[in-house]
Parts: sequence; C-alpha cells; structure tokens
Amino acid sequence: MKKFRSKLLITFGLIGTFIIIISFKTEKTHKSSNQTVKDTLSITVLQTADIHGQLDTHPELFWENEEIVFKNRGGLANIKTLFERERKMNPGKTLIVDGGDLIQGSGYAALSEGKVIPDIIKNMGYDVIIPGNWEVVYGKEVMLDVMKNYNTKVIAHNMHHEETGEDLFPPYWIKEIEGVRIGFVGLNDPDVPVRQNPIFSQGIEFSGMDEEFTNTLEKLKKEKEVDVLFLITHIGIFKQVELANNPLAEPVDYILGNDTHERVQELIQGKYAKVTEPGAFGSFVGKLQLNFVDNKLVSDSYELIEVDPEKFPADERIQSLVDQAKEPYREHLETVIGYTTEPLYRYLTVENPMDNMITDAARWKTGVDIAISNGFRFGNPIVPENGEPAPITRANLWNLLPVNEKVKTGKASGKQIKNWLETEMHNAFSQNPTERFGGWLVRFSGMKVEFNSQNNKGDRIQKITVNGEPIQDEKLYTISACVRPGDPLNNLCRMPNVKDVEIMDYTIHDVVEEYLKENSPVSPGLEGRAYCEYLGKYSFSTVPGTEYKFN
Repeated sequence: MKKFRSKLLITFGLIGTFIIIISFKTEKTHKSSNQTVKDTLSITVLQTADIHGQLDTHPELFWENEEIVFKNRGGLANIKTLFERERKMNPGKTLIVDGGDLIQGSGYAALSEGKVIPDIIKNMGYDVIIPGNWEVVYGKEVMLDVMKNYNTKVIAHNMHHEETGEDLFPPYWIKEIEGVRIGFVGLNDPDVPVRQNPIFSQGIEFSGMDEEFTNTLEKLKKEKEVDVLFLITHIGIFKQVELANNPLAEPVDYILGNDTHERVQELIQGKYAKVTEPGAFGSFVGKLQLNFVDNKLVSDSYELIEVDPEKFPADERIQSLVDQAKEPYREHLETVIGYTTEPLYRYLTVENPMDNMITDAARWKTGVDIAISNGFRFGNPIVPENGEPAPITRANLWNLLPVNEKVKTGKASGKQIKNWLETEMHNAFSQNPTERFGGWLVRFSGMKVEFNSQNNKGDRIQKITVNGEPIQDEKLYTISACVRPGDPLNNLCRMPNVKDVEIMDYTIHDVVEEYLKENSPVSPGLEGRAYCEYLGKYSFSTVPGTEYKFN
C-alpha cells in the first residue's frame, strides 16, 4: 500500500538534510577528596563530503596572499590513514560520516557506473553514508546496487520508490556509545529531479521537511530521549546558513553541510545553530570535537584538516584496492589527448579557464554564435610544471565534464538569451539564499556580459555583446549546449522554447578531444567574458552575513 505523504512544508521549505541526534543515558563519575568529579565525555565526528569519485591524490587550488596556488591533496588511501589516526586518539568514540556525491565525477567512476567505489568504501571505516544529488546519475537501480554494497549504513528519509511510496533507504539509524545514544536521520536534496538531468532520478520520489519528517524528529526526541541535534545537509552553504537562522532550527546545535564544496575553517554561528562544510574531492576532512560533562555540552572545537599526502601517507591496503579498481579502465583513461601551457581550473563563480576552453571547443566545432557550458563546481586543476605544458588525459576530461552527452544546437532571440541569463544569475547570486540553485554562473564563448550581482532579479545585466556587437532583442542567434536527457527537445541548458533544435551525432567529449588534437597546446585564461565589478576578476564564493572566505 502506498504511504500517504503530506506535501505541507515547514517554514524553510524543501531542503536536503542529514541529521545526527545525540542523547545521553549515563554519566561517569569518580571520587576524589570526598567530592564527586564528573569526567568529560568527548565524541569526535569526522566528515567527508562531495568526493566525486576522486580516488587519488590530485592538484588542489588554494587562494593565498591574493593569488592562486596549487598543492597536491586528497586520495582515499590517504584519508584512510587520517581516519585511523583519529580513531586511535579517541578509540570507540569517533564517528565517520560522508555527506553524499561520492560515486560520480571521475572517469573511473563514470565508466564503471560507480562500481569502482564499493570495495574501497567498505574498507574505509565509515559509520554512515547518505546519498547526494549526484548519486542518481547512473539511474535508480544502479544507485541502489552500488550503495548496498558499501556494507555500511546508508540512510535517507526523503527518497522513496515512486510507484509504492516506500523508502529507498532506512530513514534513520541509532548508534549507542558507552550508553550514549546517537541517532542519524538523513535527507537528500529534494531538488534532484530539477538540478540533474530529469531521467537520472526516474522512479524516485523526493520529499522534504514535511509533516512525516517532523513526526520522525519528535519520535526520536521523545521516545528515544534525544538531547542534542545535528543536521548534516546536502543543500549548500547559503541555505545551510539561512537554516541556522531560521526558527525551524531552534532545536538544532550543528549543521554539518555538504554540496557547495565550501571550505569552512571556523564554525559559522547562526541564531540557532553552528554551520560548517568540509570542502570537496577528498582534499579535506572536517573534524568536530564535542565535550560533555554530566550529559551537557560544555565546549566544542572544529578543524578543517587538509589531506596532505606528506602528513598522511597512503594506507597500503586501500591504495592496493584503488589500483585494482582502476586497472580495467587505466589505459583508456590515462591516454594523453592534449596539452595546456596555462593552469586549467574551475573554482571561480563567474569565469574559469577550464570552461573557456570547453566552450571555445564547442563553438569551434559547431560554428554557432554562442556556445554554453553548465556552471559545474567540480573538476580538479590541471597544472603545468617546470615550464613544460601539462598533459591533458581522458581522465582529466571526465573530471572537467562528468556527464558525456551529445551536443545540441538551436536558435534563440536576443531577448530570450537576456531573460535566460537573468534567471541563471538569480540562481547563482540571489541575496535570498533559499532562491539559490545548483552551481555557479553558466559559462560561454562568443558572448560577453557585464552585470551587477547585487541588483534585484531581472535587473542584473548591464551589457551583452555577441561576436563583438551589442545583442539585439529580435535577432536570432545560434547556440549550442549539451543534451539534458529528460528535458523537452526545445530546452537548451534550461533555456526554453529554442527554435530549430538539432542533436548532433557527436558528444562534448568528442568535441574537446578533436579540438585539443588540432589546437594543442592550448593557453586559456580569464578574458572577462562575464564580469561584475563588485565581484572582481577572482570571484570566489562568499556567504552573505558571515565572515566566511574561500582559501
């Protein structure tokens, strides 16, 4: 029988959330000088987020002293070493969670449909894992099969079989440590069917903070006698901070966030809760230390730990599993397809060299006026060393373009393009965090845009030129982007009602490989294709109302 699911939403609306709830059943005491002295109970929570299929140590971008620098970070085998050291420092009282987007984002993950991941993860020592917005990328059944084989608790309160309404995963899990009952309730981002290609999540129904969800929280608090509440959200830093200041979060102590890859160094204090987010790609691990006396939280500390391979050398067993998992795909993926003399990266909110190369390749191949690329937040840097061009491999290409779809072309009027850009800008820069959606600003070739990110919706664009000339409202321009399976035929990168649509017989990966073969070494840089004086040339994420800065 299909469950009844209320569509009533609590004040904050639909959000994806993972919740840790801690209750305390015992106290430790010892006597000294005729007094009862209570021991401090410390619990460590380690968090990874948005690993995106990155198996090995890789270049990572940092912003230091007003310039971009690159350092090698990450690697699952290196993370395992970090985990084990932390467990030894607090044996039996260290919990490790992952906040989603684990099985997508690399060539090895894509070509195996996530199947390179389970044998590694089941040996990493995670206690509980939730799905993120990209876990659906290979379809419902593959996702269920992969996550089942973690041999680790996977929970999600708001993902259901569309036909029956039954839960895809258990909604919560309770763990007891020395009499301390720790509960976990998980929610994924309910906007998955819109954020991702619609076909990915076919057969899955998503709910949010509805009546059934709040009933579960009440059950855990009253029947299970929980006292301290953690939210681990997959909704991004902006909505996480908004939630921390929303009365909905009044019973919440901490929000351990995921999704937007932000590197929070110090807990962000909201009105009701503290917020963090531990970066991405396995380059960082968040460490939250909680200290309790007499079942009461008396202090906390937080650290964002860089996974430096020199500090945390690879665990031999995990590295062996990684190497074995990669072997069937290694020759194909490690083939060099081109070179770059300039670093390719994608960390800026407006324009990035990586997307300039991709959109230049698409316009070169298709001959359109404007080539568009999605505002992805991921892709490890490719960095030349010692004055020599850096090789670009097919593995790199999958990091840059995690979904290899066919190219679609069509025609849109200047007015359509303006309206679409205003919507995309609002999604990226809305001053209302609940209205921010998905990644960063879309990227393009053949067009330049000047805008003010601080203006209101529909009033951000100041100037647009196409091929060096001012855009004309009534003129039709040819455009290209990638197919989004499940979208209407006449939608192009979320732009509706595109005319004369044609789907090419080649994919975006084919395009980039052909472009690199003809044009290597490439030297893409920042050209001001999209520019906002308020944001400046190097525009990293900011979080309104906080002192957070990307570094």
